[in-house]
Amino acid sequence: MPEALEIERHRAAIARTDISRPVRLAIEWAILHQDTTFFDYGCGYGGDVQRVKNLGYTSAGWDPYYYPDVPRTPADVINLGYVLNVIEDSEERRQSLIQAWELTGKVLIVAAQILINAPSKTQLAYNDGIVTRRNTFQKYYEQEELKTYIDEVLNVDAVPIALGVYFVFRDEAEKESYKAIRFFSATSTPRVRIPVKRFEDYQEQLQLLMAFFTKRGRLPVKGELENEQELLSEFGNFRRAFGVVLQATDEEEWDAIAYRRSLDIQVYLALTHFDRRPAWQKLAPEMRHDIKAFFSSYEEACLVADQKLFSLGKPGVIQTACEKSKIGKHTRGALYVHVSALAALDPILRICEGCASRTIGRVDEATLIKYHTDKPQISYLSYPEFDTDPHPALKASIGIDLKTLFVTHRDYETRANPPILHRKETFVTSNYPRYEEFAKLTQQEQELGLLNQKSDIGTREGWEKCLAAHRVEIRGHQVYPIQES
Repeated sequence: MPEALEIERHRAAIARTDISRPVRLAIEWAILHQDTTFFDYGCGYGGDVQRVKNLGYTSAGWDPYYYPDVPRTPADVINLGYVLNVIEDSEERRQSLIQAWELTGKVLIVAAQILINAPSKTQLAYNDGIVTRRNTFQKYYEQEELKTYIDEVLNVDAVPIALGVYFVFRDEAEKESYKAIRFFSATSTPRVRIPVKRFEDYQEQLQLLMAFFTKRGRLPVKGELENEQELLSEFGNFRRAFGVVLQATDEEEWDAIAYRRSLDIQVYLALTHFDRRPAWQKLAPEMRHDIKAFFSSYEEACLVADQKLFSLGKPGVIQTACEKSKIGKHTRGALYVHVSALAALDPILRICEGCASRTIGRVDEATLIKYHTDKPQISYLSYPEFDTDPHPALKASIGIDLKTLFVTHRDYETRANPPILHRKETFVTSNYPRYEEFAKLTQQEQELGLLNQKSDIGTREGWEKCLAAHRVEIRGHQVYPIQES
């Protein structure tokens, strides 16, 4: 039993200059918005409370040291951000989680420090964590350990959002709706291509119908469209109204949206196999309508999804899917794909990536997804300057072992000679905004022989030596000869 220490817990509070990552994610996913109330449980200096209030939302917070007199009140969204990991007493930690959940109306945000690198050996071990140099306590969780802890204490199924961040939903259908929408691929409404007077006469009224189909890949059912009565009184039913839309747009583009949505649902259902698959009644109403639109039954949808999921366990399936992929850059041991192209991949590869992201949520700042073909692993690579730097440097990588779900992290930011990228157009799809610009640079570099020595140009220093040897420099995304002085 270690000797009791006087931990200065309040010194763990962080003076932030922006909204914390867990609260930012709640805003980005529309969990927290103008119509919800927000309470920060253990708010420290109160930075999130004030910044959420600045957005016009109802916001309050309590902290045992900085705001002890503020009453702890219920709210739609409760934030328990980086609180559990600074409480050295395990029972107090448990009670804090329970009390925060009791105040939660809709969603509890739980965030804690995740162990991705071993803590310093010079730090003092204390209880189940360490004492830092600031005389604060830190309990470092592993990603799965944190979920297990939340699930067991609250008897819930916490949803991973990002590394060390979980959402806990009060409503089962809302949870499933959120989990499904995460796998919905981005789509855009088809452009109007043919001038049709009847479409032009009703274009404003038809916009909501077009937006709905773009989002769900199907026509609405009764009660799903805001201007339903207006459309029905004019056209009689949604199908006739949509027929006018088809006269002015390309029907194949709408079919592609519907097909993509059916694949999105397969990916979602495949990944529910790892958890307790929701009963039909537990699905959100819009998801039940989606499944009815694309499959003959819920059972059939689950069967199709499971067949794809189980095929991942067969030898060579992932490797073959990677080799056949027309999207992404192929190397001897991996396929690299830009995150924007994920939805365009074979469903097998999407489910494979989902097996990794179901553990850690989406990785902030991930630029490329690396499918390892020689081992069961997915890595997320961060290249913050991907769009602007013609040969961006790797900043960080996170790897997930698909068998053990063990998470590893590598930081390249401080390296003097980091790995860099070439041929950026190979990572994206042809409709990527800067695809042509990337492709032209590669063509120019090939013609000048800059890409011949692959083993020498993979790092910043090697590439700079290559440019110097060829007496050229790159400005923007173009190669220029170095002018003699």
